[in-house]
Amino acid sequence: MIKIDHLSTSYSTISGPVHVINDVDFEIYDNEIFGIAGESGCGKTTLLKALYDIIEFPMVVDSGKLILSGEKYGKTFSYETGQIRKTWWNNISYVPQAAQSVLNPIVPLKNQFLDSIPKEDKRYKTKEQTLKRVADYLEELSLSPDLLNAYPFQLSGGMRQRVIIALATFMSPNVVLADEPTTALDVVVQRGILMMLMRLQKQLKNTMVIVSHDMGVHYQVTDRMGIMYSGSLVELGKTEDIFEKPIHPYTKMLVGALPRVGDKSPKTGIPGRPPALTNPPAGCRFAPRCQRATEECRKSVPKLQEVEPGRFAACHLINKNGC
Repeated sequence: MIKIDHLSTSYSTISGPVHVINDVDFEIYDNEIFGIAGESGCGKTTLLKALYDIIEFPMVVDSGKLILSGEKYGKTFSYETGQIRKTWWNNISYVPQAAQSVLNPIVPLKNQFLDSIPKEDKRYKTKEQTLKRVADYLEELSLSPDLLNAYPFQLSGGMRQRVIIALATFMSPNVVLADEPTTALDVVVQRGILMMLMRLQKQLKNTMVIVSHDMGVHYQVTDRMGIMYSGSLVELGKTEDIFEKPIHPYTKMLVGALPRVGDKSPKTGIPGRPPALTNPPAGCRFAPRCQRATEECRKSVPKLQEVEPGRFAACHLINKNGC
């Protein structure tokens, strides 16, 4: 469904380019929920923006590309970086971070649903037919059709988030990108949002990409996941495998810091802090925080390699029984 082909991106600054995504290369499959995890500032949101083709100054694609392909209404399609925005809402949609703030506060929700439908879509001939379908869709999501007459400021944060997800999925896109969809919501509302996303994915049988720094979210929702650190992908595989047997030292620390029911052992944070992207260290960027780092780690950048079928990791210690 999505192929990320050796993608590298940067942000232009007065002091020169800041490289944020570094040679990321992997695929996201059809009909799966894929998670992207990592600490704040590791490049998760930048990667998601690249997937959605929001390539705008100061963001620049240095090398590589993205390919979005699939089938809809019996027709195959394929779009590359620079073309993906042509199919926004129809084949790919985006739930941005802090989505509650993207709704226009002075426009009724029904008008915002109408504005989201591409002009070339001819399924609904009249405004009334469209609103009827929107009302039916809201009911399918256990939301009241009366919301269409409301203004965003009249809704709670959790309800606005549900409306944003309804907007993003109304056209039954092949791919839905969700950036921190449960941020700033209490745990009860978070669970409702996650259940809603899972139900929609099963109903639409599409591909969903969820970005979150919360490993618990990935454990509950995703089928596969990628771990990012300082702009690079350091581990990739099935979610259950990553939690049961993490390979990369960074992944081990992330999983080890996750609270578990019945586990009373003390939890420790990851020592140190992520490197500044303006002046990253040579070699493996995790080496300054890794207790097992060798001289090779500090000098040479490890490549993402297949450790076992479907499992990938980028660490020099893999072939030395160190990971």
